[in-house]
Amino acid sequence: MLKRPIKGVIPPILTPFKDNGDVDFEAHIFNIERWNETQLAGYLVLGSNGEAPYLSETEKLELIECTAKHANKDRLILAGTGMESARETIALTNKAADRGADAALVLTPSYYFNNMTDEAQIRFFTEVADQTSIPILIYNVPAFTHINISVDVVGFLSRHPNIIGMKDSTGNIPQLVKFQQVSDENFNLILGTFSSWYPALTLGISAGIFAVANCAANECSTVQEAFEAGDHKTALEIYRRVFPVNEAVTTTFGIAGLKYACGLMGYRGGTVRRPLLPLDDREKMAIEKILQTAKLI
Repeated sequence: MLKRPIKGVIPPILTPFKDNGDVDFEAHIFNIERWNETQLAGYLVLGSNGEAPYLSETEKLELIECTAKHANKDRLILAGTGMESARETIALTNKAADRGADAALVLTPSYYFNNMTDEAQIRFFTEVADQTSIPILIYNVPAFTHINISVDVVGFLSRHPNIIGMKDSTGNIPQLVKFQQVSDENFNLILGTFSSWYPALTLGISAGIFAVANCAANECSTVQEAFEAGDHKTALEIYRRVFPVNEAVTTTFGIAGLKYACGLMGYRGGTVRRPLLPLDDREKMAIEKILQTAKLI
C-alpha cells in the first residue's frame, strides 16, 4: 500500500525508438534525467502514449527497471500492466513490482467487450488486486477500449484495500463528480486528460496523468500550484495556453505528434513503432506553430 496520497502531475512517458525499431534506452535515460529537473510527481511507464501495446514483455520490464533506476527517489513509478486476462495481468504486475514499480495501472479488459459486464469487471479487478504485491489503479479510457467503467463498479472497487485509485481519461466532468460521490475517501481519482485539468482542480482532484506533460511538464504542474495558492487567474491563463498543445499531441497528431513536440522541447522522442506513421512536413509545421503560440518554444 502506498503510504501517501497521489498528488501532482505524472506523464505517461513516451518510449523512444531508434530508426530500426529498437527501443532507444539511451534516449529514455536522457529523457528521465531531464524530467527529473522538472516539477513532475512521478512517471507512468507503459501507458498508452508509451506505445505499450507494441512492446514485448522483455522490453516492458527493462523500461520499468531503467525508469526506476534513473528517476529521482521522490518520484512515484507507475507501470501499465493491464492485459486481457486476469492471469497475465497478475503475472506482469508482479514482475513490474520486482523491477521497481510502486503501483500498477490496469486497463479495463475489452477484447470481448460484449461480455465485460459490471460483474465481469468487478471480478477481474478484485482477482488482480488480491494477487498482486503492489497496489493497482483502474485505467478507464473508453477512447481505446470502448468500455466506460460504471459508477457502481468504481464505488465497489474503491473499497478494496489494494485498489488505490483510478485514472479516468474520459474528460467527463459530470461523471467525475459521480465517481467522487461513490468512492471511498482514500481512493485516488486521477484525471487522465489535460483538457479537463482546471475544472477538475475546482472539484478537488489533486493528480493528473497527461500526455502533454511529456513536453510541458512545468506548465502542467504550475496550473495546479497556482490554483492551490489561490492564484486562479494564473492557473487559468496557463491552462488555456497549453490547451491547444494538448489537443495537438493527443487527438490531432497522436503519438507521432507528441514525440515531435518533445523533440522541439529538447527531449529525445525518437520515431514511432509500426504500424504508427511519422508526421509529414505539413504536420510538423503545424505543431511548431502551436508550440510557438503557447510560448513553449
